[in-house]
Amino acid sequence: MKIAGMKIKGISCNSKAVKDDFVFVAIKGNRLDGSCYIKEALAKGASVVVADGKIPRIRIPKDVKLLVVKDCRKFLAEASSGFYGHPSDSLKVIGITGTNGKTTISYLIEAIAAQSGHGCGVIGTINYRFKGREFSAKNTTPGPVELQELLAKMRAQRTKYCAMEVSSHALDQERVAGINFSHAVFTNLTQDHLDYHKKMESYFQAKLKLFRSLPESGVAIINNDDKYGRRIKQSIRCRLISYGIKNKSTVMAKKIDSGIEGTNFSLVAPGINTRIKTRLIGLYNVYNILAAVSWGISEGLRLKDIKSAIDKFKNVPGRLERLESKEGYNIFVDYAHTPDALFNVISALRPLVAGRMIVIFGCGGERDKLKRPKMGKIVTGLADYAIITSDNPRSEEPLRIISDIRGGIRKNNYCVIPDRFKAIKTGLKMVKSGDCLLIAGKGHEEYQVLKNRILHFSDRKVVQECLRSKK
Repeated sequence: MKIAGMKIKGISCNSKAVKDDFVFVAIKGNRLDGSCYIKEALAKGASVVVADGKIPRIRIPKDVKLLVVKDCRKFLAEASSGFYGHPSDSLKVIGITGTNGKTTISYLIEAIAAQSGHGCGVIGTINYRFKGREFSAKNTTPGPVELQELLAKMRAQRTKYCAMEVSSHALDQERVAGINFSHAVFTNLTQDHLDYHKKMESYFQAKLKLFRSLPESGVAIINNDDKYGRRIKQSIRCRLISYGIKNKSTVMAKKIDSGIEGTNFSLVAPGINTRIKTRLIGLYNVYNILAAVSWGISEGLRLKDIKSAIDKFKNVPGRLERLESKEGYNIFVDYAHTPDALFNVISALRPLVAGRMIVIFGCGGERDKLKRPKMGKIVTGLADYAIITSDNPRSEEPLRIISDIRGGIRKNNYCVIPDRFKAIKTGLKMVKSGDCLLIAGKGHEEYQVLKNRILHFSDRKVVQECLRSKK
């Protein structure tokens, strides 16, 4: 990569990562202003400094180029793409966005691609992976430099597809501006991240950016039963595939039969009417499957491979993940941490449970506070009993968070146990044959954030430890 004849060896918005002949992009963040770190970047060898406004009175050496741009975030994304040789031009990148379902859809697309004989990388909440390699995920959608480097590595391994979860934060912060998406999938939009976006309309507009960026050759896959999905359809200028259960759509699920062991439904699409069998539970997972099937159909993949992949698919880590119990009751761990996600998962399990439905949940600190009382109302309204505990309190006091949750509760079918380990242990003591215990909020996570400490904590491992101690 060259800028005005200068050979560039790297690009970064982190002054500490800068080396000789790097481009340093001074991004103004929510907490830090990158322009305050230009001096450090210069000391580390930056040969190009990029800013989008006034910079501190710093002497810029003559051999260093200063670029003033309109939008540093967008510049970083597009320059990162250029530095790595525009890898998304050689891959088919599927952007998946929406409040819920992104992770499951990415796993399903990966499974369908593999069954069809194609390599598919995944970038998302649980990890980033391709061709047997895995990298830990710091964010659902990584920063633009890391993102383009990942795509370049996938291209080098001749990976055909990349299923990418695209968060609203990433869209708002232009992290994916340098990506040429072949497909964009919309799942749904319900309350979340209002600590960041402030209003639902701003949250929606961030999601909409993904679909407005699609080229005419792209494909938009939209949930036609979601009101925001129907709004997105009005902005699409490329091929559209809609999916749904209620409203007439291109790809539909009919005659749905769900049980504790899985779900069966009729898949109806142009030229297709067949039964689909899956181990996944719940109506919301039928929507996730429809989205992935819509992608497979758009790519012209064989129906038998699509069906086989879904039939073999077991589960996503921490997404309604069943934990083994020999006591005659069901234990599930799920990532549900929004009002809609909790409603969906409890509603999916409730009619399948002969005994009581017991739910352990909490809310994260430093996140959308408005959803806390709603989550309390939903859980105590749908479950027989709830145990309110800590999630990731971060810098907030756990009891303050719990107080917010209790603000929406109108019943007396719950208790408060702030210590998550003790809450899970108590829940396991309460559950009996025929009952169902749902531990919600953290799913696949193996840590808990308390103040400035990150502690090792896994809901799954705690359950296994408690069950072993009962023997």
